[in-house]
Amino acid sequence: MYISKEIILLLFTSFLPPIIYAIWIRNTERYHRERWIAIAVCFLWGASIAIIAAIILEVILQISVSVTISDNLLSYEIITAVIIAPFAEELVKPLALKTKTVYRELDEFKDGLIYGAVAGLGFSATENLFYGMDFLSEGLVFFIIFMSIRSIGGCLLHASATALTGYGYGKSLLMKSSFLRIVPYFIVAMLMHASYNFLVSWPTIGPITGLLLAFVLVYISISFVRRKIKSLDYA
Repeated sequence: MYISKEIILLLFTSFLPPIIYAIWIRNTERYHRERWIAIAVCFLWGASIAIIAAIILEVILQISVSVTISDNLLSYEIITAVIIAPFAEELVKPLALKTKTVYRELDEFKDGLIYGAVAGLGFSATENLFYGMDFLSEGLVFFIIFMSIRSIGGCLLHASATALTGYGYGKSLLMKSSFLRIVPYFIVAMLMHASYNFLVSWPTIGPITGLLLAFVLVYISISFVRRKIKSLDYA
């Protein structure tokens, strides 16, 4: 079976950066590092089940919103980018922690950060694939530029946001407490995700300014996640 160079390039650029980041996040821990099988399950959850569930949920919510504000395209786009997408995606990605393989390995609070981040990276890999198909149709230079941006900004945003929801979810599971414990982490993750989407997509900010601010947000977020993992690792 012939596989074109374009498909190889698309798969390579979509999946390699998230896989490298997943290894990097997993190896942030120095003691009691997570088993590779659990890491793989989280990544695959994000790349498959989570993205399918998020799409279905987003479509349902978008239909509801479009009926309400059918005459205002701008409001619809704002709600989709900064409310619907962050809500749906941050809801389903950390559910990877509930799978039997991952749940068995969940024995420390820092584990939720790691597994959540890896699930987010799996999600970003498939999302990269979807966006990359459109980018590739615009030409190789366009593809390389925008896939590079996604490989840094989009991937690390998903990792950072879902690390927070994963942390809250992991604490809830370990302490066998109410799922209401997750809500504050979920809200922060949503706000982080919504802010990134707003910065990279809203024309009034300016594309360069918005992108730079989005990258600053991502840098601060992923740095915080890694510091938190390290601090819990030494605790």
